[in-house]
Amino acid sequence: KKENGIDLRNDRQALQRLKEAAEKAKIELSNTVQSEINLPFITADASGPKHLVLTLSRSKFEQLSAALLKRVEVPVVQALKDAELTKNDIDEVVLVGGSTRMPMVQELVERLLGKTPNKSVNPDEVVAIGAALQAGVLSGDVKDILLLDVTPLSLGVETMGGVFTKLIERNTTIPVRKTETFSTAADNQPAVDIHVLQGERPMANDNMSLGQFQLTGLPPAPRGLPQIEVTFDIDANGILNVSAKDKATGKEQKITITASTNLTENEVDRLVREADTHREADERRAELIQARNEADAVIYQLEKSFNEMGDSVPVNDRGMIEREIESLKGTMQHDDTQAIRTGIQNLQNAAHALSQQMYANEQPGSPAQGQPSDESHQDPDVIEGEFTQA
Repeated sequence: KKENGIDLRNDRQALQRLKEAAEKAKIELSNTVQSEINLPFITADASGPKHLVLTLSRSKFEQLSAALLKRVEVPVVQALKDAELTKNDIDEVVLVGGSTRMPMVQELVERLLGKTPNKSVNPDEVVAIGAALQAGVLSGDVKDILLLDVTPLSLGVETMGGVFTKLIERNTTIPVRKTETFSTAADNQPAVDIHVLQGERPMANDNMSLGQFQLTGLPPAPRGLPQIEVTFDIDANGILNVSAKDKATGKEQKITITASTNLTENEVDRLVREADTHREADERRAELIQARNEADAVIYQLEKSFNEMGDSVPVNDRGMIEREIESLKGTMQHDDTQAIRTGIQNLQNAAHALSQQMYANEQPGSPAQGQPSDESHQDPDVIEGEFTQA
């Protein structure tokens, strides 16, 4: 264009020839320091046919490709971080794909990992060889090799407040089985929804929904008392089986999900990048939801204690606690995490002061009874993630 004023970008046939010549030059520059690009009759104008003849050096090619090469660093560093490894823990580096023959790529890998890449395997055939080995392992024909796959993204369920509670972390080796015990978020809750999700964001609605099912027939019980055992089981083929079982009744529901590992590499990378981009905002949102959940639990426990104690609580003291509760409920409607935590502390302090006063009024030597408490007596094995009412 600079020499003849002709823009080849609108000529599809010329563009195709340029791409083929560029590919040829790229391959040649892996073994030589320069490559000649010669495209006769690339186009024509009123003065006649035009020919494209130029010499591309390896240094110029590397300069043109620098931005693309820079993008290689991120997944390499992220892979080490996810695996909790350092470059000193790496035994061998195997290159995959024809472009890894480029000296600049090999130099980058050696600089990042401190090891010369293993060139004993054709990079164009590595994936096919690995797939053949995996097929042999699955069919039973290959018995002396164990190939381990990992989950590309974290898997979990939605819990109270729209929080994404992870059961299986990203990059966990499969097959894997993980069980956690959850509870209910309301008194006499008859059923719970099990919403299965995949992703890296702390809030459920920011992740991918894989499926949803309902566990019904829960017996009437106070919130936090039922124990619902949720199990995630991923087999060697990447198929996810999720079950939810009520320990009291033995009732169980299951779902099988086959799409949990069907994401492309680009889709996984995009989701991980989104999680990194929104990390700070997500953490603030998660802290707000956690504070609201804690406030809700404290309020519930105190109101339950007062109902059980009846008229044994002095009217003035009850009024003071109820005002603190209403104040905290109002604060929970706003997005101020620190204000909610301050309200929780104020309510707990008031409850503690009332407990001490009522204890002091007891006869010497007699056990204190019916004192209000802001502490939950939930089973320590039940994690703090409640299912909302279905």
